[in-house]
Amino acid sequence: MGNLVAIVGRPNVGKSTLFNRLTKTRQAIVNEEAGTTRDRQYGKSEWLGREFSVVDTGGWVVNSDDIFEGEIRKQVMLAVDEADVILFVVDVANGVTDLDQEVADILRRTKKPVLLVANKTDNYDLQYNAAEFYTLGLGDPYCISALSGSGTGELLDKLVSLFRKEAEELIEEDIPRIAVVGRPNAGKSSLINAFIGEDRHIVTEIAGTTRDSIYTRYNKFGFDFYLVDTAGIRKKKKVNEDLEYYSVIRSIRAIENADVCVLMLDATRGIESQDLNIFSLIQKNQKGLVVVVNKWDLVEEKTSKVMNTFEGAVRERLAPFTDFPIIFASALTKQRILKVLEAARAVYKNRQLRISTARLNEEMLPLIEAYPPPSIKGKYIKIKYVTQLPNTRVPSFVFFANLPQYVKEPYKRFLENKMREKWNLSGTPINIFVRQK
Repeated sequence: MGNLVAIVGRPNVGKSTLFNRLTKTRQAIVNEEAGTTRDRQYGKSEWLGREFSVVDTGGWVVNSDDIFEGEIRKQVMLAVDEADVILFVVDVANGVTDLDQEVADILRRTKKPVLLVANKTDNYDLQYNAAEFYTLGLGDPYCISALSGSGTGELLDKLVSLFRKEAEELIEEDIPRIAVVGRPNAGKSSLINAFIGEDRHIVTEIAGTTRDSIYTRYNKFGFDFYLVDTAGIRKKKKVNEDLEYYSVIRSIRAIENADVCVLMLDATRGIESQDLNIFSLIQKNQKGLVVVVNKWDLVEEKTSKVMNTFEGAVRERLAPFTDFPIIFASALTKQRILKVLEAARAVYKNRQLRISTARLNEEMLPLIEAYPPPSIKGKYIKIKYVTQLPNTRVPSFVFFANLPQYVKEPYKRFLENKMREKWNLSGTPINIFVRQK
C-alpha cells in the first residue's frame, strides 16, 4: 500500500520542478509510452527502497496562473484530506507572502506531517534568508534547490521516515481486485450498489489497510473478487463538488491497489479531460481496463450505429491504447451490469497470459521477417528471438536484436498490435522490450 505525498504552495514557487525532481528518474523508465505528457501531476518515486506516489496539487487547477486564495485553499484542504505527508514549498527569493501565511494557517491545524521546503536556495547566502520562514510556525525549513537538486537528499530522508508502516493485508492474493473509477456523478456508487444490491450480507468488508482502501469481498452469481473502494468515497465530501481533480486524487489509491479498473463514462456527456486524467493514471500504473458507458438508458437513440460512433470516439480519445472492452450499461436499470463483471474477470485473466517461447517465436519471427524494423543509416536490424519475462505484473516480452537502440516506438507498436491480433490481450497493457542479443 503506497504512501501519497502532496506538494502544495502558491504558484511559481517551484512545485513542478520539485515534482519532476522527485519523479523523473522513475518516469524516464516507467513512461516509455507516448502520450503521457498531459498529466505531469502524478508520478511515482522511490527513496531508500520505499516507494511512494507524488501529487502536485497545482497541476489540476484549470487556469493556474491567476489562482486566487479560494483555489489554493481547496488544494491545500484536499492535500490535508488525502495525503500521508505534505510538502509545503515556499520561495526563498520572495520571502513570506500573505498566501504563504494562509496556507500555513491551514497546515498548522492538520495532524498530518508537514515538511516546510524553502526552494530556490541556490547558494549558501540564501540559507540565511530561510530563517524568516520560522514565522510560519511549521518547524525547520528544509533548504533545497529543486532545480539543481541540492538539499533534496536530506529532505527525502526525512520524508520517508514519516511514512506510516505498511499494514499487513488480510486479503487473499489470487482473487482479482477491481476498482470502479470515474468522474463525480458518472455513476460509480450506483454501479457498486447495483452489484451489491440489498443483500449486504453476501459482502464482507475487509478493512485491509489502515484507512486507505476498503476491500469488499463480492461473491455471487459465480463471481468472486474484491471491490476496491477508497475509504474516502464513503464519507461525505468535505470539499465542494465542483472540485474536479478531487476525484482524480481520490482515484489514485483505488487504482494503485486494483488489478482491473472499471472506468465509468457518462453517456450523456462523452469523454472529458477529467476522464482522460483518470485513464492515464490507470495506464501509468499498468492496470487492466474495462470502459463502461453508463446511463445508456438516457440516450434517446440507442441504435447500433449510435453505439458504434460512441465506441469509435472513445477509442480514438484513448489511443494509442485501444484494445479494451467497452460496455454500454445502466447502473440504474441494472442493464448489462453483470457483463461488466464478466469483462473485468476476462481482463484479469488476460493479464496473466503466459505464452510459450516456442509458440512466440513460431508466430512472431515470420512476421518480423516479412516486416523488419526499418533500417537506419544503412544498418539492418535483425530480431532473432523473443521470449516472455516470468513473474511480471502484466505480460512483458523481450525481443532480442542486434541493434536494439534503433528499434523505435512505431515498430514496437506494430509488434504490440500483431500480438494483440494473435492472442487475447484485451484490456491489459503489455510491455515490449528490445534488448541486445
